[in-house]
Amino acid sequence: MIPIPHKTKQFLVLLIKVLIVGGAFYFIYNQLANNDKLDWQKFIVLFQKNQSIGPIAFILFLSVLNRFFEILKWQNLASIVKPITAAEATKQVLAAQTAGIFTPNGIGEYAGKALFFDKSETKKVIFLNLICNEIQMILTVFIGIVGLLYFNTQFQVIMTKTVTILFAILTLAFIVLFSVKKVKIKGYSIEKLLHKINEIPKQIHQKNSCLGVCRYLVFSHQYYFLFLVFDVDLPYLLVMSAITSVYFIASSIPTFQFLDFAVKGSVAVYFFGILGVNEWIVIFISTLMWFLNVVLPAIIGSYYVLNFQILIPSVFDGEREATL
Repeated sequence: MIPIPHKTKQFLVLLIKVLIVGGAFYFIYNQLANNDKLDWQKFIVLFQKNQSIGPIAFILFLSVLNRFFEILKWQNLASIVKPITAAEATKQVLAAQTAGIFTPNGIGEYAGKALFFDKSETKKVIFLNLICNEIQMILTVFIGIVGLLYFNTQFQVIMTKTVTILFAILTLAFIVLFSVKKVKIKGYSIEKLLHKINEIPKQIHQKNSCLGVCRYLVFSHQYYFLFLVFDVDLPYLLVMSAITSVYFIASSIPTFQFLDFAVKGSVAVYFFGILGVNEWIVIFISTLMWFLNVVLPAIIGSYYVLNFQILIPSVFDGEREATL
């Protein structure tokens, strides 16, 4: 067995932290600096025209509220493993946000949260994080379908025949899934997954769902209020149906969190283009939503990543802990 010097372990820990934080900051800078669709001159002119502190403070407050509901969701679910304070949940959520920003569909977020718990609880923590995220996905899909159907009644973007075919496919997919729920793949099955979900107390599920609804209402209305700030005056229901449709369609496309605004921006350009909104306004609002709800939490989370005590198992000398 070849022992690894303590200083070498410290260097490896520091390197891991710097790579995570450096990667996050690089991808953020790259997207903001090299996006030729962002006309910063127009944004500065509009900002100078509407530089009232009230609207800016309100938009920032909604970002804080959005992340706060996510923190409460995680605190609620993590209590199944062990009770944690709101401060501890904040640390875990923000650090995981930093780790997940440059991984496909935020996969790094799962590993980021698992690091705060004992190794024996890793699978359970990852499963709970999946539950935390999936309730948000279910709400996005359900509300998004309703919004898309309403938008479709005003502007027929999808033919009635196409809607019927899509619902038929979804219905068939559910029937197939539940008819083969006992079929196991590498020891896992839908039946086993449902059993694991049912093991979680109903109160936890109910609180998770309520917090998920609150969070959805916050970030969707933040999107709406940003359109008001940019002087877009359209009927409330029409704008909200477009917003919910954008989130629904964008969430169906696998992507990286650092590309999230580009995906949502592209979909939003299509829907709001139908409503006659200028493309640059839509792109700027999508970018601001991404900056306020993804970038800022990731920047704050980088502090927790750099100060996190990482445990590294050693195959050389049997020692487990390497901290910095």
